[in-house]
Amino acid sequence: MNTGKKIALLLLLTIVPALSGATSVPAQTNAIPSIFESSNVPQWVKDLRRWEIVAFGTVPFTILTATFAMDMYRWQQANGMDTSDTGRRYAPWPLKSAGAVVMESKEQETVFVIAASLSVGIAMADQVIVQIKRYRARKKAEALPVGTIIITKKPWVEEEEEKDEAQDGEQP
Repeated sequence: MNTGKKIALLLLLTIVPALSGATSVPAQTNAIPSIFESSNVPQWVKDLRRWEIVAFGTVPFTILTATFAMDMYRWQQANGMDTSDTGRRYAPWPLKSAGAVVMESKEQETVFVIAASLSVGIAMADQVIVQIKRYRARKKAEALPVGTIIITKKPWVEEEEEKDEAQDGEQP
């Protein structure tokens, strides 16, 4: 399978689900309740879903970064980053000259492995940060005196503004 077909397949697999999901959901805010907002769903499932979203969401950025880094490495190895027209055949995309040398399949595979590894690492770092924040919030709540009321929901700002406007309208 050549590179063009791999990239087209990757784009198809990432763009089509996003477009189909965006067009099938009505514009109403509470039209379809999310299964992940239910209290019956365990926290680890919600965490796994977040990890998945972060991992797949960072793939385009990590592929761009890994490709740029591989091009810089190739440019350095080929001719010591020569900036002449013939020397820029190995340069990264914005600096490439005419007749640029394309990556070999082994180099492309390396780029995809590096990009996937970076995406997984970013998702794991995000998960660690979320767990630390959750732990700190739990410890803060446990440190409160017994009988302290913890309010988890706040009124909408819009509702407060509507009440203020209604009160202003009633007064002459």
